[in-house]
Amino acid sequence: MTLPMTWDEWAAHDATALAERVRKRELTPAELAAQAAAAIERVNPQVSAVIEVFDEVVADPLADGMNPDGFFAGVPFLMKDLGPTLKGRLQEMGSRLMRGNRANADAFLTVRMRQAGLNLIGRTTTPEFGLCSSAENPAVYVTRNPWNLEYTTNGSSAGTAAAVAAGVLPLSHATDGGGSIRIPAGANGNIGLKPSRGVFSTAPRLSDISGYVSTQGCQSRTVRDTAAFVDQCRGGAPGEFMPYWKADEPYVELIRRDPPPLRIALSHEWGDYRATPHIVAELERAGRFLEGLGHRVEWAKPDIDYRAAFQAQTLCYISNFAQTISSLLAARGLARPSPDLVEPMCIRVWELGMKTSYTERFRMQAAFNTTSRGFGEFFGQWDIVLTPITALPTPPIGTTDYLTISDNPSVHDWFENLWRNFAYTPLTNLCGIPGISLPMAWQESGLPLGVHAQAGQANDGLLLQLAAQVERALGGRWNDGRRPGVHVANP
Repeated sequence: MTLPMTWDEWAAHDATALAERVRKRELTPAELAAQAAAAIERVNPQVSAVIEVFDEVVADPLADGMNPDGFFAGVPFLMKDLGPTLKGRLQEMGSRLMRGNRANADAFLTVRMRQAGLNLIGRTTTPEFGLCSSAENPAVYVTRNPWNLEYTTNGSSAGTAAAVAAGVLPLSHATDGGGSIRIPAGANGNIGLKPSRGVFSTAPRLSDISGYVSTQGCQSRTVRDTAAFVDQCRGGAPGEFMPYWKADEPYVELIRRDPPPLRIALSHEWGDYRATPHIVAELERAGRFLEGLGHRVEWAKPDIDYRAAFQAQTLCYISNFAQTISSLLAARGLARPSPDLVEPMCIRVWELGMKTSYTERFRMQAAFNTTSRGFGEFFGQWDIVLTPITALPTPPIGTTDYLTISDNPSVHDWFENLWRNFAYTPLTNLCGIPGISLPMAWQESGLPLGVHAQAGQANDGLLLQLAAQVERALGGRWNDGRRPGVHVANP
């Protein structure tokens, strides 16, 4: 099969550039889809990022209703196997319990993606129900980091992170309930934006009231692709509870201008959690870089009760997760999850979450409120808070203590271990504020390390402006211009 582009050419194009070539009639959506499918064949045996390719929409990009006149003009796109549904397609959520599960309708966001001209060509891996931060259960699949196959991608948007990093495609779907866009973006050298509450719809099955901390998004290799994705796919479905706000101008226009000089706070002491000395040094290096761009950078952090905030976040996860699993069980006529089909920590979380009282949820909501107010007050004094994306290095494959195949008998101890690793992202979800991971730093292992910028509610555009300024200052050379060891353009 003759492909329209060399692999170096393919890797050099972002989604915006590919779409422009389609509009100029230099390429067709079918040619782009064929190249993406060939890219999956080229690297997936090593990284196990893609579960399924939809052959019929590779052959005919219009087969599922993609709008060829949309902004992305047929650029291929992969869907994380969790979140928005695709009518008639499998959605198995990383779980043996859900094998063979097919959706009976498109989600609202799925329709928005197709209207935007994205050609949804397949599914990427996720840990079981997205609960932990690595798609790593040998009974299902083990997704590996293309920078070093001995390491995890982190998660839960694991397959998306590996596929984008390995050059399979420039843009891919991701979700984030506590860092699941940003953490794997950080460990794989991608850009990952978790938007504010009220940007992307989770209709019709959930709303921002019922989903509470989870949001949708993407990972990309250029800021303009992320900006365009938000511009094209944002908005609420009829009957939404939350107000779905609109930006004053399209982000693709906003990011062409540098932000004004910003007040940027550096922090790695997030309550009880601390980063390793190497990670702190990398954060300081990023801070000095931003000072060189004209920003004021000092050590500061929100004045909140971090311990109470993490306890509330834990309760939210446990109780929300239990109800989600219960609804899936009820649809299958089951009273409880079977250990033959559901991973052990998922069962323990379900058991504990089913005991949650309304009084506990009320206290949780009170802690959410005071935490959000504290962050809001902080962002009255500072424009951005900059942290590492993780406190501890990305674990090697086989590190089970933070996986849902863990044999830890204590749910709370298991969550505490998660927070020690991934301290800096969950409170962004709690508060509904935006956060972005930028590939500006390195771990001691040689894996990328994301630098995590957070801003006040609805300041997504400011984060993208800052990211675009950094991208220009780097000459577009994220990750120092390096590619991972497993990449479509490698021999």
